[in-house]
Amino acid sequence: MSHGEFATLSSTAAIDWRLDRIPSKRKFEDYAPGEDDDDSHLVPVRMRKDSPDSVAAVSSQGYSDTSAQSCKNSASGPTSSSNSIPDLHFFVRMISGGNTVVVHANSDDSIESVHEQIRQMTGIPIIEQRLIYRGKQLSWDQTLAECGVQNDAGLQLVGRMRSTEHPRAWQLVNDTVSAICRLCRGPDVSPSRSVKSRVNEFLRMAPHTELDMTWGHLQVFNLAGAPSALVMLFLSPNKGNRECAEDSIRLFLSPNIDLLPEVLQNHCAYIVLEFCKLLRRAAPGCPLYLTSRSTLGSLLETIGIAHGSRYFDYAKASEIIGELYPFVTELAFMILTGLDAQISCSSFPAIGAADVNEFTAFVRPLRHAMEDHLREKTPIAVRPSRGNGPPQDEVVSFHTLFSQLLMKVGKCLEKVDEYLAVNGLAGSENYRFSWSQYLVILKELNSISKMFQGEEGRFRSVLRLRKNCINFLIKQTRRRDDHLWLLRYKDVTDFESRRHLVMMMFPDVRDDFDELHEMLIDRNQILEESFEYIGRAERESLHSGLFMEFKNEEATGPGVLREWFCLVCQAIFNLQNPLFLSCPNDRRRFFPNPGGKCIFLEDIQDADPCLYKSCRKLLELDADLVDSDALGLTFVREIEEVGSLKVVELCPGGKSISVDSRNRKEYVDLLIQHRFATSVSEQITRFSQGFGDILSNSSSLKLFFASLDLKDLDQMLYGSDDAFNIRDWKEYTEYNGYQQNDLHICWFWQIVEAMSLQQQRILLHFWSSIKYLPVEGFSGLGSKLFIFRAGDSADRLPTSHTCFYRLCLPPYPSLAVMQDRISIIIQEHVSQSFGMW
Repeated sequence: MSHGEFATLSSTAAIDWRLDRIPSKRKFEDYAPGEDDDDSHLVPVRMRKDSPDSVAAVSSQGYSDTSAQSCKNSASGPTSSSNSIPDLHFFVRMISGGNTVVVHANSDDSIESVHEQIRQMTGIPIIEQRLIYRGKQLSWDQTLAECGVQNDAGLQLVGRMRSTEHPRAWQLVNDTVSAICRLCRGPDVSPSRSVKSRVNEFLRMAPHTELDMTWGHLQVFNLAGAPSALVMLFLSPNKGNRECAEDSIRLFLSPNIDLLPEVLQNHCAYIVLEFCKLLRRAAPGCPLYLTSRSTLGSLLETIGIAHGSRYFDYAKASEIIGELYPFVTELAFMILTGLDAQISCSSFPAIGAADVNEFTAFVRPLRHAMEDHLREKTPIAVRPSRGNGPPQDEVVSFHTLFSQLLMKVGKCLEKVDEYLAVNGLAGSENYRFSWSQYLVILKELNSISKMFQGEEGRFRSVLRLRKNCINFLIKQTRRRDDHLWLLRYKDVTDFESRRHLVMMMFPDVRDDFDELHEMLIDRNQILEESFEYIGRAERESLHSGLFMEFKNEEATGPGVLREWFCLVCQAIFNLQNPLFLSCPNDRRRFFPNPGGKCIFLEDIQDADPCLYKSCRKLLELDADLVDSDALGLTFVREIEEVGSLKVVELCPGGKSISVDSRNRKEYVDLLIQHRFATSVSEQITRFSQGFGDILSNSSSLKLFFASLDLKDLDQMLYGSDDAFNIRDWKEYTEYNGYQQNDLHICWFWQIVEAMSLQQQRILLHFWSSIKYLPVEGFSGLGSKLFIFRAGDSADRLPTSHTCFYRLCLPPYPSLAVMQDRISIIIQEHVSQSFGMW
């Protein structure tokens, strides 16, 4: 027997209210049970059949010897509402034994008092008793008069099996449904306890710690038909009834930590789904339905869509398809309408972000359900339904929705392209919110495209066709947006877009100085002390940021931190510290390979030109010469370590395998792999782990490197090595105390233009703690540069506040004096420290 089933010999039905059984032209009160009605017109749906092990519900025929004792107990027990002689007597057929008892009571006694009499006579706990009269269960807070119980009436005592779980929940929910029935009779009926208070109590009764108990408790609400009853009350023409029902339903929709904590609200997903289905049929445009649908969408996102989720049983995938698909089509239609408006209008009317987010929330579990129902590992070949039932028809319809959305979004992207071609960035701020929704929709269409044969290619072609627009939209995304899926489309994205996306994998910088990881570093021991500070730091503290000072120096702030990064990097890659090897052709480039993946000959051309040429020559040598063993090569590699020579076999038994014309390609491959991957695998692993700790989500490490070509990563780390564009430098410099055309400013730029590139880099480093600009040049700096007029005498040198990119320049009396003072600060040893104390 399932939870809450009544076992009755008379097949007493539990009524499940169904809105779709009610003709639309009849009012709800026409269906509410009256005083003298039976309940046959309410259409019982779930029938509880008898069980030989169950307790019995019996009729009013006959009574046993216990009736005399019952009369005695009723006269002296505490259940009578007054000391007057009881004016009613009626027969109650007992739960077990087939016996009947006679109960005496006053007409204004409560049903609860009758239950108490029965408990005193039989010992049956009240919580296990149910009284049925004329096919209706009697609510505890009703009186005998309200229930229409008359003299010599016959009542049935319906019991619950003692093994039934959550009896209190069943009692409370059944009382709630009974109270709703009475409310629907008319305004003159007012139960002693409100419906909302009962629903509130039901939620507070739910166990919060044992998830299985929580799940079972909440399921009682659905099994007893309470959602249907509340929606029927909401449809009542009586304003009070409607408000009562809406307040009760909203208890499941509004987050309330005390009443409905998150774990409990997640378990309510099926209850909210039931409200949504009922309201969608009965009142699709009302605010309560829209709120219910929004809440359900949020729950779908919160509880996840993993297979095996307790909230959505994917073994019943076809049922899930049937329940969720109507909401998906409804939301898709709203999005299509919004896209049509943007295509046809001269402007870009906003698309509801809430509708788009709800659409994605409902689509995800629907996709999983369809994939599980069809049980196809390969993409689905869409074809007309041939006896597979409604789900196959819905899969075909879902494919049609995908095609329509992809076509409409493609046209909207075309319109954005046209706008940007004519207007550039002018006015684009007004439309960025609307445009941002295109990427949200495309993200979901990307997932759907993988379901159907041929659609992934069609989706990719739309992106490629609108490549410029896609890259523009990517650069407008913010950290909270989840668009990392675009990194897999390298043929669509450009370097700037990929860099923008991967940089958002790093944690956001927080200006919380109380949580910064503090360091005090001696310049002369920069690498040792820096490793010591970082090594003992917690990963979370590094996410909060760093605060550092150099010993015996005054300055602090971002500029000092930038200088520290620069100096640490120089020390790490210093050839005296054998951590990395520089490329002979460019001392700013270092290899090992960040992926540890297979290395090929062409990959090492810059890293080790000598080895590259030797391997290339070996592969091109005459075969006879190689086979003659004139080279004397075997499958080993000689490594020099701290003045000694070490021989490492490239394969098992490599010392005894001679290199010949047949295996020389294998020898070259193994040599390169060992040189650039195997020999540094441990170091690379540790580097990767440390790098992963810096990311906001270390699981993103693989995606980070997979998303970037080596050229991309090189550009991000290397920055711009081009000569400084003085015109751009001037454009990104502002003045305080000077004007752009002042004589002193003209002298300054005249001096800068005459400098070598290395001197310009030292000046920029003195000014900002930055020596190499980002790939965008000066526009890539976090702030503009500033020149302040200093009040010092002409004898003083220029000073800087690197945190604020501020250069303080005294008003020197001549060009020659200014040039002399600036020549001092662009000496390498002068620009490498801050003021001493």
